[in-house]
Amino acid sequence: MPRFYTLADIAEQLQISSHQAYALVRSGELEAFQIGGRGQWRVEESRFLDFIERKHQEQAQLLAQEHQQTEL
Repeated sequence: MPRFYTLADIAEQLQISSHQAYALVRSGELEAFQIGGRGQWRVEESRFLDFIERKHQEQAQLLAQEHQQTEL
């Protein structure tokens, strides 16, 4: 696995468009940096894995809240 991903790599792995991957970066939800004369975006592997873990935790919390609401 490479240490850094392009936004195209991220989009492919998440099965989303490149535009959606860029939106994740612009919103700050996915940490990335620009490099090179053309300012190409790169996402460090560990940051990408952290992003995925956060998404799993967020989903688990939402499901737990929904479960609590249905019990009331």
